[in-house]
Amino acid sequence: MYKKMNSRLLAVIVGFLATTLLQGCGLFGSSGTASEKENRRGEVTGVPKRSGWKQSLPYDMVPVKAGTFWMGQADEDIAVSQSAFNKQITISEFYMDKYEVSNNKYRQFLEAVRGGDLALGTPTTQADPPQFNLEELLPDTTVWSSSFTHHYGDPLMEYYFDHPAFDDYPVVGISWEQAKQYCEWRSYHMNANDRSEYDMPKFRLPSEAEWEYAAKGGKDVAKYPWGGPYLKNRRGCLMANFKPGRGNYIDDGFAYTAPVDVFAPNGFGLYNMAGNVAEWVEDAYNPAGSSLSWDLDPVFKDPNEPRKVVRGGSWKDISHYLETSTRTYEYQDVKTAHIGFRTAMTFIGRSGSMDVGSKRRRRR
Repeated sequence: MYKKMNSRLLAVIVGFLATTLLQGCGLFGSSGTASEKENRRGEVTGVPKRSGWKQSLPYDMVPVKAGTFWMGQADEDIAVSQSAFNKQITISEFYMDKYEVSNNKYRQFLEAVRGGDLALGTPTTQADPPQFNLEELLPDTTVWSSSFTHHYGDPLMEYYFDHPAFDDYPVVGISWEQAKQYCEWRSYHMNANDRSEYDMPKFRLPSEAEWEYAAKGGKDVAKYPWGGPYLKNRRGCLMANFKPGRGNYIDDGFAYTAPVDVFAPNGFGLYNMAGNVAEWVEDAYNPAGSSLSWDLDPVFKDPNEPRKVVRGGSWKDISHYLETSTRTYEYQDVKTAHIGFRTAMTFIGRSGSMDVGSKRRRRR
């Protein structure tokens, strides 16, 4: 009994000291709740009733906590591109889609535009609904034949986007500009249906630095999202959907794309950060982009540069393009059978406090 009391007393003392130290470091807030009474007395306490907002975690997204990592080359520069030099970067917290955007999720976007009801509910936001041209948003299904020389892609051209058999496969035939418009719609759709007083941050494409940091899955240096350096696990199974050898597309289990939720997720819970489809990111392409950007939340934007960065490699690529540091690009208006995307959202809470928004949002 005496030992138990001593243990409890020790726990209380340790807890008190830890709290005191954290407050001294500024990790815990020290200000109390402002009262209207104090305001009426002439004190300045801030506008009342503005505290307590917590950013919730949208459906099928995962939190990526802040961190510092070495962005850039994790292995030899096979392409001799000299565009992925190592640089230490700090990334703030953000949310990221755990899956690549699927055919069916993109179809919801098209159905909302077609029906003229972008919110699919009673809008509660004061923002004007975005304007879209449906014809400009449709995926280009001809890419299954046009992207490859003398290739019988007709079955995929006919069924890949429209048939329910492919609902959970990643959408392709999407340009960088279309991916940006999907983000704009998803932002409006969420905030128009949310009953909270303040809007959530907008959905967007991840920056190149965010994408690489997320792909490494919490590892400071990782050749592949699962770490590396091997492409197979202990059971001899390939870890991603790619082209294992010349003329060999099937050894990973899929000749073309795979469902967005296959293969093991990385340390952040993100699926297919290597292979399946390559992914558009926000940045304009510049071989010297890393040296031109800042080392805190860098993003390289250039409205006059039509080339946009593509990351992750795809079902048709060799393993070099699966590496977390490999950079490549495509023109922003080009649509292919091997490029898709996923979205991100800025976390606007306090650094280190992402756990407050880790619960799935609830409708009021």
